[in-house]
Amino acid sequence: MTKKLIKYYLLLVAIFFIGRLFLFIIYFDSFKDSGVDYWLTFIYGLRMDTISAAILLVIPLIFLSFTPARFKKFTNSLLKYYFLVVFSLAIYIENATFSFMAQYDVRPNYLFVEYLIYPREVFAMIFADYKLELLIAFGMIGAFIYFYLKLAKDDFLNVFDTHYIKRIALFIPILLILFIGVRSSFGHRGANISDAMYSTNRMVNEITKNSLHSIGYAVYSNLVHEGKEVKQYGKMNINDALQRVQKRLNIHSDDKESIFSRIEKSHFKNENPKNLVIFVQESLGYQFVHAVGGEDGITPNFNRLSKEAILFKDLYSNGTRSIRGLAAITAGNLAVPGVGVLKRNKAQSDFFTIASVLKPLGYHTSFIYGGESRFDNMRSWYSGNGFDEIIDQPQFEDPTFVAPWGVCDEDLVIKANSEFKKLHAKNQKFATVMFSQSNHAPFEFPFEKIELLKDVEPNSVKNAVKYADFAIGRLFELAKKEPYYKDTIFVVVADHNVRVHGGDMVPVDMFHIPAMIIGDGVEPMVYDKISSQPDVLATALDLIGLDLKYPIMGHSIFSDKKQNISLMQFHSSYALRVDDKVAIIRPGQKPLTFSYKDPETYLDTKNHLTPIENDEELQQDALAFVVILDYMYNKKLYK
Repeated sequence: MTKKLIKYYLLLVAIFFIGRLFLFIIYFDSFKDSGVDYWLTFIYGLRMDTISAAILLVIPLIFLSFTPARFKKFTNSLLKYYFLVVFSLAIYIENATFSFMAQYDVRPNYLFVEYLIYPREVFAMIFADYKLELLIAFGMIGAFIYFYLKLAKDDFLNVFDTHYIKRIALFIPILLILFIGVRSSFGHRGANISDAMYSTNRMVNEITKNSLHSIGYAVYSNLVHEGKEVKQYGKMNINDALQRVQKRLNIHSDDKESIFSRIEKSHFKNENPKNLVIFVQESLGYQFVHAVGGEDGITPNFNRLSKEAILFKDLYSNGTRSIRGLAAITAGNLAVPGVGVLKRNKAQSDFFTIASVLKPLGYHTSFIYGGESRFDNMRSWYSGNGFDEIIDQPQFEDPTFVAPWGVCDEDLVIKANSEFKKLHAKNQKFATVMFSQSNHAPFEFPFEKIELLKDVEPNSVKNAVKYADFAIGRLFELAKKEPYYKDTIFVVVADHNVRVHGGDMVPVDMFHIPAMIIGDGVEPMVYDKISSQPDVLATALDLIGLDLKYPIMGHSIFSDKKQNISLMQFHSSYALRVDDKVAIIRPGQKPLTFSYKDPETYLDTKNHLTPIENDEELQQDALAFVVILDYMYNKKLYK
């Protein structure tokens, strides 16, 4: 029995090792000059692999130990197919890891399984973008199944030649060995995924992880630890944490029910307050937008319109997911630890949004999306938090182009323009959040609408961004012909960057996104200080001309309270940036401090974080943000 379990342990570890070896080779150039002991990835990686393998061997141990000999054929068949499933799954996930890391620069995590509840969109994307990868994976699985069934037909029968009592006696010592393997530590606490993060180079840490363990750990954490994630970062008294965060944000409030709520007087007071339209751009990274330092020729409309607008040149997103960006832009909050608030139970009602503050003042509020708004729970969150109307794909009549994720962006802006005209004709003030989707794998859009970029695949990020930019231009082309234009403030802002990559522990440069605010009477300017998405929202509300009370965790750029600060969530890590100093906190790890240097150009993919002496105050402030964000959510204090 022991020999059989060792055999299958070695086979599992071999699969994990081969996957790690190829990742090491593929990404070697990204960390070879990082100065870290990258060869240790195989030692620490073996620890992660042992955890996974030991967990998977517990079930076979139970059956081989306690099954009477007369049921040996049944047990042999059961375990044969058990390992067939386990090995096939391991082979598939190791193959999928390469594509997942190419897209997200991390090992598969909760995102890997989260979107399985949206099979139509996800499988359409997979089949469109990863045909070769699927062919290779299923080819390998098919070959494995053929040889496995041929060679392992009666692999477990000889175990039952050992006397039943002896097998039972062996159970405890073998279980103890597996328990040690699962814990992989003789310390007070067992090893977990944070033990893979032994270096300051993020890519080395990701290679060290085990994909099967990473997915399982993420699913387990989501199911068991929702609302408890903050404990993994450290402890801090709530009052101390609140004082730190209020000081960093320069926000002071006496409201016990909404701890950041305060009255902000408009710098542009207007007896006829303006409408508000926020056009959220899917995955529009700064590197595509020349106006903020990116490549030229991809976003000509944004570049042109930015000269008429307030351009945010050094803006950073909350996180790397759409739900983080939508919460930041719609509600002005920062990224809550764990699952985003759009999906969290306690945020489905009584959670502040722009509808909370503008509906009582007579505004009609709406969310317009070209896809199905059930995705990422957008419909429930927006409707539950005050939005009057949700317009999504089923309400688009005769769309000109439909992709796997919904109607094209031009259809979206035409529909939005039609709605704005109707509302203005009724003398109805409105506030609308629009969400684009064309810049989303598999990047399907009406090619004829743009001049495709030379030497670039049609179905590519760059061409999809260029089409999204076409739709931005189309919105303003239509709007400027209508009477409502002079009464409306428009915001164009990204939810997050298209792909976050690099060797930095938190790749700050890949949180850099563009935004502009444009409208009749808005004085063009370039704002080049560090900004967050809540700052953009606060500025837009300032410009509509009303004194408002709200808990937005940012300031208008016209306020002397505005701080040079950004909080970024990257998977389980948080980075608090103040000027050019960055504190990073991670679950179960000591906080670190870095200096940050802006990339020389958008082509600069070198590391931009340099370790420096710990700034304990900044690190404590970073922890304070995580503690307070979690506390606010759990106590429903963001109203």
